[in-house]
Amino acid sequence: MGTVRAGWEGRYLEDFAVGDVYRCRYGRTVTESDNITFTLLTNNTNQIHFNREYAKRTEWGQCLVNSALTLAIVAGMGVADVSENGFALGWDEIQLPHPVFAGDTLYSESEVLEVRPSRSRPTQGVVKVETRGYNQDGDLVIRYRRSVMVWKREHAPRTDIFPAVEGR
Repeated sequence: MGTVRAGWEGRYLEDFAVGDVYRCRYGRTVTESDNITFTLLTNNTNQIHFNREYAKRTEWGQCLVNSALTLAIVAGMGVADVSENGFALGWDEIQLPHPVFAGDTLYSESEVLEVRPSRSRPTQGVVKVETRGYNQDGDLVIRYRRSVMVWKREHAPRTDIFPAVEGR
């Protein structure tokens, strides 16, 4: 068996610097099925998200992707860089300047706005970021700020969770 190499395990508090921008390394195309399933699972009854005939009568002429789905996808894209070693404290100023449609591909980037030690948790700190999501044409489709409680490296829970393999 070859040498096992550690993969990306996310950033710890010490790895964040104000002004850094982290771009997600992949894009995510939103499908019609994604949109309808998410909308119905979350009990959103606005037909603009799942009724094509209704949507044809609107200014967009087609169904809009549920904005909560856009938020969920873009937030998820930033986890590896921003909150892999922490948890969300709050969301602020969510803006949706451009609609998202089925077939659009989303991209995201997060800019570090603030990094500070936690006042109540000495083993962690608070990181505030602004995340921006774009479609394939470079149109800004979502922008928000969020605060995340992040572990300091030396205090983080054990991340080596791969099971012991017999004989190795």
